[in-house]
Amino acid sequence: MHLRKYLLKGLHRLQKGPGYTYKELLVWYCNNTNTHGPKRIICEGPKKKAMWFLITLLFASLVCWQWGVFIKTYLSGDVSVSLSLGFKTMDFPAVTICNASPFQYSKAKPLLKDLDELMKAVLERILAPELSNASATSALNFSLWDHAPLVLINERDPHRPAVLDLFGDNRNASAGSSVPPGRTGGAQGYKLAMRLCSRNGTVCTFRNFTSTARAVTEWYGLQATNIFAQVPRRELARMGYQAEHMILACLFGTEPCSYRNFTPIFYPDYGNCYVFNWGMKEKVLPSANPGAEFGLKLILDIDQEDYVPFLTSTAGARLVLHGQRTYPFIKEEGIYAMSGTETSIGVLVDKLQRMGEPYSLCTMNGSDVAVRNLYSTYNTTYSIQACLHSCFQEHMIRNCSCGHYLYPLPPGERYCNNQDFPDWAYCYFNLRMSVAQRETCISRCKESCNDTQYKMTISMADWPSESSEDWIFHVLSQERDDSTSITLSRKGIVKLNIYFQEFNYRTIEESPANNIVWLLSNLGGQFGFWMGGSVLCLIEFGEIIIDFVWITIIKLVAFFKGLRQKRAQAAYTGPPPTVAELVEAHTNFGFQPDTGNPSPQEEAYPEEQTPPIPGTPPPNYDSLRLQPLDTIESDSEGDAV
Repeated sequence: MHLRKYLLKGLHRLQKGPGYTYKELLVWYCNNTNTHGPKRIICEGPKKKAMWFLITLLFASLVCWQWGVFIKTYLSGDVSVSLSLGFKTMDFPAVTICNASPFQYSKAKPLLKDLDELMKAVLERILAPELSNASATSALNFSLWDHAPLVLINERDPHRPAVLDLFGDNRNASAGSSVPPGRTGGAQGYKLAMRLCSRNGTVCTFRNFTSTARAVTEWYGLQATNIFAQVPRRELARMGYQAEHMILACLFGTEPCSYRNFTPIFYPDYGNCYVFNWGMKEKVLPSANPGAEFGLKLILDIDQEDYVPFLTSTAGARLVLHGQRTYPFIKEEGIYAMSGTETSIGVLVDKLQRMGEPYSLCTMNGSDVAVRNLYSTYNTTYSIQACLHSCFQEHMIRNCSCGHYLYPLPPGERYCNNQDFPDWAYCYFNLRMSVAQRETCISRCKESCNDTQYKMTISMADWPSESSEDWIFHVLSQERDDSTSITLSRKGIVKLNIYFQEFNYRTIEESPANNIVWLLSNLGGQFGFWMGGSVLCLIEFGEIIIDFVWITIIKLVAFFKGLRQKRAQAAYTGPPPTVAELVEAHTNFGFQPDTGNPSPQEEAYPEEQTPPIPGTPPPNYDSLRLQPLDTIESDSEGDAV
């Protein structure tokens, strides 16, 4: 009922206004629209009608094309970057300091004893193979060597390169049986490589090096990783440098501080690291003014005499500046401070504010990133470095069945080692060199929408000076070791000054390059320029579209209604029945035969037949039958004759 009511109202409106046919609707629109062009199509002569029709069609096409370009540009998500300067009191950044050596050799030496002896033998075979001692070689523990040995590749014949094991196939044989005298990794035509095998040695690959120093350093680091992966983290932290021995003096602004103001964390590459002003439990410290006197001053003892000789070849302190409650990635983002110097670091702050989707692929807190953040156990915020490391560890566990020692481990998984996972080194290097793995992690990880970057200006000077060296080392030795003699040296002392250069900070902010105001202005400008239209013209066009829909609905309703009537008439194919035929169809069955007293007439009817039922026959009025007019005229003429 409601639908019919609305259809009738729409029909009455069309009959009063534009009409109820498509032609009438089009003519009405051209006569009443405010858009330039359509009215001339129906008012001019035949030639001008055709001309104005083509012009109107061309300009309408141009408007639609321009609209499509502007809408596509608006939806593309382009951004504009604005740079603004601010001035206010800022929070001092978190400062993480580490020693270049992860462990003290005096504490880690029992774990590395077999590996160090093997390393010394390797260096002897490379540097002076003719002088190496065969009896000393036979006493080595080759369990580490067999998993990833170093080999010499003879490339003098490029079609048939020869691979020479440094210790030969027979470990008890003479030294010269495997490596020719004078043929080392640096000799012409020979190249040092690391052999990595899988599936019990049936599938092997070679990791080539152009530098012997680089080859033996990476080989030693790989074997040390296997050893440290089997040691509990608490024991590893005990073997590292302790805060009370490493941090000799601390001053923040005018307030004294000590190692107790630092939060310890264990970083596998650098051992024990210490974070100042991390903001986890303590209140974040602000900086009162710019300048070195209002920053953080530290004196560190790196004690490089106790470095692991084959594991660390760089001496100094490693530090990184980062935001509060963010994990410090010292290896990727840190810098070195050289021993025997005073390093001054001036800091400038850049704050990045990205728009987010659909303008840029960034995340607010990492919840929409399809990578489990393994660094969330530290209660830190999301960062892209944390995502990339977590993604690599995820691929490592999936492909190698174990996790790498340098990255956090998910619950229920184990770190890789030679005993439990003999093929882990082969799998690890293949995964690290895989371009597909890196591209996958880069595509899955996102930048943080809000980020703070610290730009550093670094300057250095010798410290302490020769004239003040004696008394400074005496005072520092007395404060730390309560000793009257000097226990420190220039090789182990590092002084740091970290401060804001100025309180001006830069904010780099993204904003939409094309907003809705820009879009509406351009759409309206193009429509007005090409067709002289406005928003009212668009409303008129929308009104015509509605009228078009109403006419279509009315025509469809009329079509289906006529189709239903035709189907109803198709049931009566012949002439309509007479009254006698209709009455005969409703015969009175009130008189029924008496079945209680059989009569002799019943024998006259077989059992298969039923005797007729008496009834009153209806009158036969043939005059009520409807006949064609020509038939009636022919009958009357016959009677007249």
